[in-house]
Amino acid sequence: MPDIASLIEHTLLAPEAVRADFEHLVEEAVESALFGVCVPSARVAEVRSSINRRGASVKLVTVLAFPNGAVPTAIKAAETRVAVEDGADELDLVVNIGWVRDGEIERCRDEIGAVVQAAKGLPLKVILEVGLLTDDEKRAIGRAAIEAGAKFLKTSTGINGRGGATIHDVRLLRQIAGPDRFVKAAGGIRTRADALAMIEAGANRIGTSAGPRIATPGDLT
Repeated sequence: MPDIASLIEHTLLAPEAVRADFEHLVEEAVESALFGVCVPSARVAEVRSSINRRGASVKLVTVLAFPNGAVPTAIKAAETRVAVEDGADELDLVVNIGWVRDGEIERCRDEIGAVVQAAKGLPLKVILEVGLLTDDEKRAIGRAAIEAGAKFLKTSTGINGRGGATIHDVRLLRQIAGPDRFVKAAGGIRTRADALAMIEAGANRIGTSAGPRIATPGDLT
């Protein structure tokens, strides 16, 4: 079992969060030696500055087309380019869920490919929002994302009552991802026990707003 702190993306995506909240997020990630922080794309430049001021090694992750995924491909690509320019290290893209449910998998694949191109080599995670999809739909879009160049399949946004990560879904995404791609579990992971269960099921990364508590050895609550 790897050091759990090294797998955690400490996450703050609340729309009401202010600059001081993001400063605190970075501070907590540094103190707990977490993998990184995950923030809205509009906050990337200032969080990059916060990380750099501390001389910290934590990675900066941002979300694209969050939380609905229902924006034009050109907007997703433009947001990606801005995030890259502002200093993001990794990118989490919300797939167009309606297209998936319509069976327009090729269209989704093309869109993900456009974002991969705009990302200029940065790792892309594709958020499948598994709580809204059937297992067959998860398999179809997961495979398409991998074919388009995504490095990770991610379970959920974890907001708007859509459901978060489950053991079933992490295992399913692990099967789809295969040996050369990765799985990020996110949504509803609040305790160390939750995180350990997701890792055991096949998650390579954990997205959570409870990063420091989860990273504390011996705390399973």
